[in-house]
Amino acid sequence: MSRRTFEVTPLLMLRAYQAGLFPMAEARRGDRLYWLDPEMRGVLPLDGFHLPRRLLRTVLSNHFEVSSDQDFTATIAGCAAPAPGRDETWINREIEHLFGELFRMGHAHTVECRHNGVLVGGLYGVSIGGVFFGESMFSRTRDASKVALVHLVARLRIAGFTLLDTQFVTDHLVQFGAVEIPRDDYKARLAAAVSLPVPWTAMPDPARLASEFLALAGRAGG
Repeated sequence: MSRRTFEVTPLLMLRAYQAGLFPMAEARRGDRLYWLDPEMRGVLPLDGFHLPRRLLRTVLSNHFEVSSDQDFTATIAGCAAPAPGRDETWINREIEHLFGELFRMGHAHTVECRHNGVLVGGLYGVSIGGVFFGESMFSRTRDASKVALVHLVARLRIAGFTLLDTQFVTDHLVQFGAVEIPRDDYKARLAAAVSLPVPWTAMPDPARLASEFLALAGRAGG
């Protein structure tokens, strides 16, 4: 981990991601950003995602209205807000501004879950080539962030992405198949994926999405 000693710009952030680095603030109200390059990197294999049958039923029930890139500001604000068991966050005002700029440049994206028109969960991250760098997620009701993650994985698989970077591995992500890999292994995978001409698809065909959900659940087998 290194402390920033220069101005961080959106273009600098893109170059850093391509080199395997990512920024975090020390606290919500802090004004320092740090570049992280952990020895062990969290990834969620797109060909090894675990989708439990219970969650599949929720995904297919249309309990949530799922969209992409409709309200980046509200989604990142939801990720930055305090939550049960998490009073502090690494997303400060500068992080919000920088990722907002990346969104306007077409590199940052959201998957959002609404219930009766109200945003109740979602996630955001950065896409470069065939890599999606997952940044954060939030949930204000049961399964909202999980459904957003399932939609993200399905969309990435449909589009042809080859790497989903989760930065770290949490208990929440382990249940879906997230693993840690050594830094050198991660950077080799990153180099192979980042130059792929893969477009972000905000709204894949619904029938193709449903087919992908069923394939993911069949692979999990539970």
